[in-house]
Amino acid sequence: MQFSFTFLATVFAASALVSAVPLAPRHTKMMSSGKSSRKAAGAVYFLTNEPDESRIIAATVLSDGTLDLDRAVSAGGRGSHGITDPNGPDALFSQASIKASVKGQVLATVNPGSNTISLFSIDPKTPTVIKKIGDPVSSEGEFPMSLAFNADGTRLCVLNGGMVNGVNCYAVDKKTGLTAIPNTLRSLNLNQTTPATGPAGSASQLLFSADGSQLMASVKGVPPTPGMIAVWDVAGADGALSADFTALAPPEGGLLPFSMTLVPGKNAVLATDPGVGFDVFDLGAGATAAANGTAGGAGSAVKIDGQSATCWSSFSKKTGNFYLTDIGTGIVTEVNVDDNLKGSIVKQYPQTNGSTTIDNDIATINGNDFMYVLAPGTQTVEVLSLDAPGNAKHIQTLNLSGPTKAAGVTINTNNLQGMTSFIVQQ
Repeated sequence: MQFSFTFLATVFAASALVSAVPLAPRHTKMMSSGKSSRKAAGAVYFLTNEPDESRIIAATVLSDGTLDLDRAVSAGGRGSHGITDPNGPDALFSQASIKASVKGQVLATVNPGSNTISLFSIDPKTPTVIKKIGDPVSSEGEFPMSLAFNADGTRLCVLNGGMVNGVNCYAVDKKTGLTAIPNTLRSLNLNQTTPATGPAGSASQLLFSADGSQLMASVKGVPPTPGMIAVWDVAGADGALSADFTALAPPEGGLLPFSMTLVPGKNAVLATDPGVGFDVFDLGAGATAAANGTAGGAGSAVKIDGQSATCWSSFSKKTGNFYLTDIGTGIVTEVNVDDNLKGSIVKQYPQTNGSTTIDNDIATINGNDFMYVLAPGTQTVEVLSLDAPGNAKHIQTLNLSGPTKAAGVTINTNNLQGMTSFIVQQ
């Protein structure tokens, strides 16, 4: 079929062709192998975090849990890398630099080199199709590094980790984008730089409590001084945050609380700790100890023998266990937290040498759980099937370097960051 120049110009301005095959917008670069034409079970997303332009890489999750690279979409801002020596992967010293809300059907990302955050809609039937909602908005701080949605995806908060550090929250509108919520701009008062210096002494992750009544930010210590979890109370009606935070110290032996994952059914979080392994924070008892001026927090610190830097974590509903990744050893460690909030190691799963396993997420597909691990050292995503407690099986290594190069998308081992999933609801 022949098209006139005038007709093509009109079509491109509308960002879509009136035909059976939609045209990707100009800020989107396609990488699909063709498997994505099969019905998608969901998608995973992570960031190139490049300093000239950060892109969101979206991969289709197939029904068997495996992945197929689909597209790279402009994140709407620039990436950045924290100050560290030697320079290496984990550019943002954080977890949740990109975050999806299944209920809200939206995706948010930080742009740390632009001090902004961006919001996208997710097509619930073809979730690799994401579209920008409104313009990127200021994070009201420097070096934004982590994001948290509330349970229904109507509020989004950002953690800034640079010289101007702290948190800020926004109302989510699926038509107009993000609007700052009054009385949510709060400081952590960290002595930091922009970009942030770390990993020690840097902020790590932002997370809502299970009931949404609290907002928590983890901060690594500078050994021998331990870090903390900063906790703000959230007003139910308007989402305002308490003027000051409560600082919860790690359990005895804890040093560098990094990622945070809620312990289901408990007022507690598991925090990875590259200084020891992982910590379990009893939030209720910890708040009481802080109010009483008691040294140390409640819970337990658990050593992982031979660990190098255990920094990222997710929880599996199927196995009831947590899965932690270590950037130095490339090992996935499965751990259990019992009813008394005591942690123990279940099993370890070595990945490829030099893979530098960082951000991860776990998704449930038709009752089966799958773990997606970003491995910038090998420029891959490693996929594990979590079949039962103590039984995780590696099922795929998704190569990133070849398809991204072919599509003209720049990726760099030291910049890749983030991992979040969206599963189609049946």
